[in-house]
Amino acid sequence: MIVDSHMHLGDFPDFNVSLDEKGLDDLMSSCGLDKGIVFHPDNSLVQQAIADRPHVFGLVWANPRVPDYVRVVESFLDDDNFRGIKLHPLLDGYHPNDPLIHPLADLVAERNLPLLIHTGHPIFTLPWSVEELARDKPKTKVIMGHMGHGNIIYINAAIDAAERRSNVYLETSGMPMHTKIREAVERVGAERVLYGSDAPFHHPEVEMLKVKLCGLNQRDLNMVMGGSAVKVFMVDG
Repeated sequence: MIVDSHMHLGDFPDFNVSLDEKGLDDLMSSCGLDKGIVFHPDNSLVQQAIADRPHVFGLVWANPRVPDYVRVVESFLDDDNFRGIKLHPLLDGYHPNDPLIHPLADLVAERNLPLLIHTGHPIFTLPWSVEELARDKPKTKVIMGHMGHGNIIYINAAIDAAERRSNVYLETSGMPMHTKIREAVERVGAERVLYGSDAPFHHPEVEMLKVKLCGLNQRDLNMVMGGSAVKVFMVDG
């Protein structure tokens, strides 16, 4: 089974890419994706897309800088098609361990669901900052999206954080070094490394190739490509 843990819906004119509902269906079919995890700042847009797609699940985009954010997030999480929360501290402008985030961390921990947090860019999404939240909320599953992204210092820091914190998971999209995927598996276990593409910004097949070429045995490859996501997001069946 292949599960893409990191997909964006919507139009992104600055990047010359977009992904609507039909495009999502076509992309998943052509790339052999069995399940996908999608999100967008407009949670209603995502809710509509996942309502009649049993193989696609959503994350609730949470922005602690908007009024009544906890209630809004909780209302979307009551829809079982949403399987966690997406945080983008860089875009929305806050520290990952701001006390405003703590109610969200508790909310997903109560439901055994994860937080997927963008990592890899100053000033708000460096791995050390995300680790602070994981340290203070040890019952919350914290996924470092992009596992540090494109800077080797940040990539190493993401793996180091996952080794220190058993509630930290690493997601592979946009991280260019296939060798670091293998290192992550060797150091923290395949169960805490998840394949993701960051579609439509990156193509799923390109992102898959990094994982397939990194030198994993078949059991670990299967886990990273889908088994880990099934467990973390509880999307089996």
